[in-house]
Amino acid sequence: MNSNRQRRRAGAPIVRRMILLAVVLATSASTVSAQEGSSGITQRTVFAAFDPNRIGCSKPVGLKRELAYVQENEREFLQGVDHGLAMAAKDRGLKYLRSVVENNVAKAVEDIDTYRAAKVGALVATSSDPTAVSKSLQQTLWSGAFVGTIVPPPATLLLNAPQYATGKALADASIMYINNKLGGKAKVVLLTQDTMEYLTPRFEAMRDAFAKIPGVTIVADIAPNPVNKEGGFATMNTILLANPDIDVVLGGDAVVLGALEALRSRGRDRADQFLGGIDGEPEAVSEIKKHDSPFKASISLSSPVFGYAMGQFAADWLDGRSIPQAMDILPIALTSDNISQYEADLENPAAVYANPIRKSTYLKMYGNICYDTRDQYVNFPWSSESSK
Repeated sequence: MNSNRQRRRAGAPIVRRMILLAVVLATSASTVSAQEGSSGITQRTVFAAFDPNRIGCSKPVGLKRELAYVQENEREFLQGVDHGLAMAAKDRGLKYLRSVVENNVAKAVEDIDTYRAAKVGALVATSSDPTAVSKSLQQTLWSGAFVGTIVPPPATLLLNAPQYATGKALADASIMYINNKLGGKAKVVLLTQDTMEYLTPRFEAMRDAFAKIPGVTIVADIAPNPVNKEGGFATMNTILLANPDIDVVLGGDAVVLGALEALRSRGRDRADQFLGGIDGEPEAVSEIKKHDSPFKASISLSSPVFGYAMGQFAADWLDGRSIPQAMDILPIALTSDNISQYEADLENPAAVYANPIRKSTYLKMYGNICYDTRDQYVNFPWSSESSK
């Protein structure tokens, strides 16, 4: 009998280890299942107009009422997104978190993963390498959190601009100036963002427009690296070594502002030059207001306004409401007639969001999604222009 007891006691640890192993395996299987989810909508899809009255659904489970922003760099355009998101978070009672990764893609991935592990309920992310961060964003989507992106997928709410129309608007403004002020002839520099495929239609539109003007010569067509003011300054300095007399410079506001700084530093700036940008950044607006500045125009994509809207929709998501799947930022050509109102809107995007007419001049929304239909997130490069 004693030997039987000894055998039972000797076997007990083995049984306990087997039970423990079974529990660990079951838990591991459950964890793997939780990490894997839908691939979203991967085929190009034309979304119907957003229905703000669509019945909502469940609230996300186990997530905090927190909104995090992983910011690519300190560019004014992205600072505007921060301004809008922070204001929306405050208005809706969300804790607001932000990390600026200064173009460090590995840091962006790390911060996205950290926010997901902390059960943050809403995330907005920007990166210079959308492909590198896409897996982390997808895992955040699978957790049930809201994910907002600016241009590249995947996202619960993907924000874009009609990129070809945006580029065409700036090119048309410069061509009008070339014809009216420069006798139809100009040496043109395009500071592109062709390294980001989602923005290439902007510059395709510019090339298409200038190809129809016999007196225009594109002397440089290049993507600064990095795509910011410093990158624009360095690239323009290099261009000026071979082409000291430039008439027109087009690109994003930040890089064109850098190009303007390079022109001034070399004494090659002229009041009759046409420098034009995209984004409507505050420094660009300030230059436009100067009567003798070469910076003549900016196509506004008001980042505080869409940042505020994205923050509001993040809060709606956490409240179980239906939100858009996609949103257009509508391009607005800034002039001396509308700059004052534009500056007021930059400062107080909440007032724009609360006014349906003013909001419709900046934003157009498409599709519907909520927590219960979260498997229908956008996972293709959506553009409203692709449906035309």
